[in-house]
Amino acid sequence: MFQLQCDAILFDLDGVLVDSSTVIQRQWQRWAALRAIDMAAIQAIWHGRRAFEIIAAVAPHLDVEAESRWMRDAEAEDVVGVIEQPGAAALLQQLPTGHWAIATSGPRPVATARLNAVGLPIPPQFVTGDDVRQGKPHPEPYLLAAQKLGIPPERCVVIEDAAAGVEAGLAAGAQVIAVPTSHPVHELERATAIVPRLADLQVTVTPDAAMRLRLSGPNLKA
Repeated sequence: MFQLQCDAILFDLDGVLVDSSTVIQRQWQRWAALRAIDMAAIQAIWHGRRAFEIIAAVAPHLDVEAESRWMRDAEAEDVVGVIEQPGAAALLQQLPTGHWAIATSGPRPVATARLNAVGLPIPPQFVTGDDVRQGKPHPEPYLLAAQKLGIPPERCVVIEDAAAGVEAGLAAGAQVIAVPTSHPVHELERATAIVPRLADLQVTVTPDAAMRLRLSGPNLKA
């Protein structure tokens, strides 16, 4: 059975702890229709990236800052269809305080609204796209999350669903477990391990708060 050891777990949010794909699709389609932007161009780059980076890439002729605020407010107000990823609450309940964090590309109001919508806790160590200068695939989000915990990144396990997030975790020096909720397995192959679902992770916490992560399902990485 595949097993990893670590002192902390760093979670992505969308696609890992919550399924917000319905909202994301709905609001980006709404924005694309209002601004006459090709939705396919948005979908080609949207996973794991901040809204202003997406907008700058597909609509540099617009006021990127204003459009980003529009998207932030639209997504923060819309939680219809946001659901917990199977196993998320159960996994978080097992983790000792101060040994897990969230590092998401989304802005804080959006991330907070989605966690509240499904009843998941908001950790004291919470990194959002508002807190970093460089988003994923740059390692800054995960380096900052590890720094906030006071735990070296090489003693952390990152859990991600997007290829950009996998690259960010690896670049930070962490081990990375990927779940193929938004990307096919072949796009996540650089991860340390790939599990079918978050619910396929089992965590054992030692008396000194170290953690052993075991995959109860198959490791999809060949």
